[in-house]
Amino acid sequence: MDALKTLLARCKCGVYLTVNEHRDSYDTPEQWLDELGGRECPPEISEEVRAGILSGGNIVELQFYPDSPVGFYVIVHHDLDEALRLALKCVGAA
Repeated sequence: MDALKTLLARCKCGVYLTVNEHRDSYDTPEQWLDELGGRECPPEISEEVRAGILSGGNIVELQFYPDSPVGFYVIVHHDLDEALRLALKCVGAA
């Protein structure tokens, strides 16, 4: 919870956390990951993270706007704590 509080304090604009959104449309994790490629700016997902998502079935998506409502980061991971750690690293708070 401390990592989330730190990220919220650091971001001047929105922070959006979505967990297992793929289940809302009955997509498999693999289908959801494949659809990410259709985004204008798809997030980079390592093979290790992709494997973790596929084996566990959980998808954490963290989108945050540290400085303005137009510049943002998106982190996709299978572990919430690690996604938050990576977000804090992006904003220089880690």
